[in-house]
Amino acid sequence: MNNGKAIEVQTDFSLAPFFDLSHDLLCIAGFDGYFRKINPAVCKVLNYTEEELLSKPISYFQHPDDKDITRRSRAPILHGKPLTNFENRYITKQGDVVWFAWTSIPVEDEKLIYAIAKNITHKKRHEEERNMLLSELSNTNNHLRKLNYTNSHDLRGPVSNLITIFSLMDISSITDKETRMLLNLLKKSTENIKETLDEYVDGLNNQDPRLINLVDVNIMDVIDSIRLTIDSLIKNSTTSFQIDLSAYETVNFNPKYLESIFLNLITNSIKYAHPDRDPVITIKTMITNGKKQLTFSDNGIGFDSEKQHDNVFGLNQTFHENKDSKGIGLYLVYNHITNLGGRITVDSKINEGTMFTLTFRG
Repeated sequence: MNNGKAIEVQTDFSLAPFFDLSHDLLCIAGFDGYFRKINPAVCKVLNYTEEELLSKPISYFQHPDDKDITRRSRAPILHGKPLTNFENRYITKQGDVVWFAWTSIPVEDEKLIYAIAKNITHKKRHEEERNMLLSELSNTNNHLRKLNYTNSHDLRGPVSNLITIFSLMDISSITDKETRMLLNLLKKSTENIKETLDEYVDGLNNQDPRLINLVDVNIMDVIDSIRLTIDSLIKNSTTSFQIDLSAYETVNFNPKYLESIFLNLITNSIKYAHPDRDPVITIKTMITNGKKQLTFSDNGIGFDSEKQHDNVFGLNQTFHENKDSKGIGLYLVYNHITNLGGRITVDSKINEGTMFTLTFRG
């Protein structure tokens, strides 16, 4: 409390320390295009002395490619209009490029411009690196789409021939039950392959994720379909399943995407089974923070997921000396789930198995 006494505010303090100690670039420029006063930060960033910076036109220090746009953007200032959020490049004495973001306020009566700039070089470099990575990723995805389209299109011919052969066969005339069962299984598997290839070709023709067909998919139906397709692989590897879908049984997703996810995860678990134990695959649904999650875990040989954190879902990334490993399966799994607004994480340790956690879009 001030007990009714007026508080005296000091108004005669100097602004020199604020000007001299600021890490931002502070300057006063004339309408003639020369610096009139600069703070030490300007000299430090550009590596010129104050005398050098004051003796030449400001445009002398600007990047050649930015001089024209700077001149055009500066024109309204000379008529009293402030300039904010303007970015351009300068060249240091050593020839390095630095980026500045400017706020400039003109005072027409004095023919002066009071300006402050922030050094955003670090930000611009990050943006450039990000754009380069996005471009590379886009090129990789386009290449993969073309490869998928070509392979899917080319494979449909032989598959159609197989279906034609099955249609010409009178399987019912075969007396051996086991042979008849195997032929029926081959026919069903061939029809499933054709249906999948047709879906892939149609899907590749329409790459907009917003237009991908989403329906309420029964998870158990998808798992059963995959197990039927690779029945021999499962039996020969003595793989067993522990499935708990008590939290939820359906998810709004693309059926073929979900089939591809389970097919890749199941075959990976079998491929990388531990030599000292039979493969066990555990699939469980749960609700976490209002979102549907699904965990897929196995007891296989695993890998160091912390060490490989940035590479797990990359294209052509492999973590074991397995000649069948192509580094595409997990890349497809990642793209299927993320393209539809979900996400996937992995936790794995060497000789302790692997667990994937899929979070579906809410």
